[in-house]
Amino acid sequence: MPAKPKAAAPSPKAGARRCPICGKPSSEAARPFCSGRCRDVDLNRWLSGSYWIPGREDEDEGHE
Repeated sequence: MPAKPKAAAPSPKAGARRCPICGKPSSEAARPFCSGRCRDVDLNRWLSGSYWIPGREDEDEGHE
């Protein structure tokens, strides 16, 4: 007798996202984060300089 195929794990909703800080499913109230805590962690990282966006140095910058 052939083995029964295993039931597939429930898949997340189409377009469902994970929290970029902890990986838990995001909540509607704090999207794209799962909670206010993770939202605050992300804000603190931006304000403290942990995150930064690289840019191109202007040749004219600093030369007057």
